[in-house]
Amino acid sequence: MKRITTVVVGAGQAGLAMSHCLSERNVEHVVLDRGEVAQSWRSQRWDSLKLLTPRWQSRLPGLDYRGPDPDGYMSMREVVDFLSGYAERAWAPIETHTSVHAITPHGDGYRVATQHGEWQCRQVVLATGACRVANVPALSAALPADVVQRTPLTYRNPDQLPQGPVLVVGASASGMQLAAELRASGREVTLAVGEHIRMPRHYRGRDIQWWMDRAGLLDMHADEVDDLERARRVPSLQLMGSHTRQWLDLNSLQDAGVRITGRLVDVRDGEALFAGSLANQCALSDLKMNRLLDSVDAWADVAMPGHMPPPQRYAPTRCPAMPPLRLPVSGGRIRSVIWATGFRPDFSCLRLPVFDTRGRLRHQQGHVAPGLAVLGLPFMRRRKSALLDGVGDDARELADHLARSLGRQAA
Repeated sequence: MKRITTVVVGAGQAGLAMSHCLSERNVEHVVLDRGEVAQSWRSQRWDSLKLLTPRWQSRLPGLDYRGPDPDGYMSMREVVDFLSGYAERAWAPIETHTSVHAITPHGDGYRVATQHGEWQCRQVVLATGACRVANVPALSAALPADVVQRTPLTYRNPDQLPQGPVLVVGASASGMQLAAELRASGREVTLAVGEHIRMPRHYRGRDIQWWMDRAGLLDMHADEVDDLERARRVPSLQLMGSHTRQWLDLNSLQDAGVRITGRLVDVRDGEALFAGSLANQCALSDLKMNRLLDSVDAWADVAMPGHMPPPQRYAPTRCPAMPPLRLPVSGGRIRSVIWATGFRPDFSCLRLPVFDTRGRLRHQQGHVAPGLAVLGLPFMRRRKSALLDGVGDDARELADHLARSLGRQAA
């Protein structure tokens, strides 16, 4: 059995940021990953995907983007190169192709069992990300056997699917982008719409992420939120990484020929059944968008009076008068279903009583148990906690706590 002070599980942006911060604080550690650095970005993203945040917002401890196109959006290949270069520059102590099977209590620390043996350590940081497993509802089992089913983690491009109609379930960023791509490939596309947040790509002459960054909206702390569990489940903004598209919303998809309907509630007797709540969901989405824009305007009035274009408000989301409530899925009426219904982390390696009655990891802003922490979850400490730009602040604070518990000081 190998011995070390701290084991970090995961070599994506969270694990690498944690490694950098631990090194600064003289904490001996190793980073273990089931594959290569940035494995999820390498193997679980579709071909055309780009980050929803501009390149200038790709910031990690000790590293900012310094390239020629700060306002553009990284492709998945660029993200992999960015993180791989970060790991190399930091001389991160990474052991790749090392899956962690079990983490159990051991003495005053933990035992970490992997495919290449065991580690004994005082501390563990779980940095495997919030999007490890796709949430696929149980009703998927009722679909006919000849319907091809994919998630954003297994979909790559339209050629992967058979020709014919596609049902995309979910209208946050992933579902919207995939519906647009599949429609552009010539397929008939139906989008089942649940909770979502409409948002313009640019507002008053700037990327919406610039406004959220400058106005401090992304830095909102968990302590400032009334319903933190609710905040952690808020869907991603309806955006895509593109300067050429101001809108990726239900209006633009309908203009492209995508049929929209309400939330998918069941599959029964060869039919998909949808809720009649589409108009209400669209009205709530417009309301949330306008509230965020109100916050941006209020900040701009104080911080930048007279220096930006005037505030804007937009026409509401159009809803069909009678969206379909049922849709045949047998006999080739639907050939493929994309489940863009969210993601969840995978902490199945933990053999400790740290889960609630719904199987969710219990933590207080990343602190799970003495010497056990998690990093990279939505709104873990701040609204931006799960973003490439946000994980660094959380890593610094967790590293401070872990170092203090060991009596270490920063270099």
